[in-house]
Amino acid sequence: MLEPPEIPTRKAHDGLELPAIGFGTYKVNGFAGVAAVASALEVGYRLIDSAFNYENEGVVGKAIRESEVPREDIIVTSKLPGRHHQYDQARTTIEESVARMGLDYIDLYLIHWPNPSQGQFVEAWQALVDAQEQGIVKHIGVSNFLPGHIDLLIRATGVTPAVNQVELHPFFQQNEQRAYDEAHGIITEAWSPLGRANQMLKDPTIVRIARKHDVSPVAAILRWHLQLGDVAIPKSMDRGRQRANLDLTGFELDEQDMRDIAAMDNPEGRTFEQDPHWHEED
Repeated sequence: MLEPPEIPTRKAHDGLELPAIGFGTYKVNGFAGVAAVASALEVGYRLIDSAFNYENEGVVGKAIRESEVPREDIIVTSKLPGRHHQYDQARTTIEESVARMGLDYIDLYLIHWPNPSQGQFVEAWQALVDAQEQGIVKHIGVSNFLPGHIDLLIRATGVTPAVNQVELHPFFQQNEQRAYDEAHGIITEAWSPLGRANQMLKDPTIVRIARKHDVSPVAAILRWHLQLGDVAIPKSMDRGRQRANLDLTGFELDEQDMRDIAAMDNPEGRTFEQDPHWHEED
């Protein structure tokens, strides 16, 4: 097992501390998925991101249980699906997530989407609050929630999410959301941190910055996340790329680089057109 690289951490209002680079597991399934998560842990990842709807909680749990990395050093995340926002369903689903993983607890549990037309995300949040009090989840948060959604949670329960996981990359930089999260002690996590990877990795600005620092376009983008202050969760099944995605501390983007990437921001830059104002997850 390799020595984990030195990666900065982010701290939430409730004391949760996350490494700035985690490992995403969307479409990481089956025995190949177990091997990929095991490899990620071996090369130094300590934050593993999963979800009920990824249908891989068992894969993630098996890799964690079989890893030589101590359980207390690993932060595993899962997420509540939109179809289970009703309180009793949410409680059962959280318990099912813990059982699927074969773990005594899940470190971080999120509501995957607000599904605003259902009007049940406050009910779902109460279920997470109660599961946290029960001890089967250690920290709770949300994913794809807008400031107004989070305000409703706080007013209804008095409990502020520790994390908000949102789409965030150079084409869609979420400045207002990040500012809101920071003001409330909420860690902003970036899903799809490389955006439309095939397109973004060829972007002239990204390519120029990468060449300037003699690194790959992927490394340049992940270093941008590192300096921006969020938590990025890239995914790779390849062990070499997994390790490379952690190897970000040997160079630093300068102020001009950061300004040039800031200029790439586009309010319509979502990768999948999934706007939390209206998007509904099953």
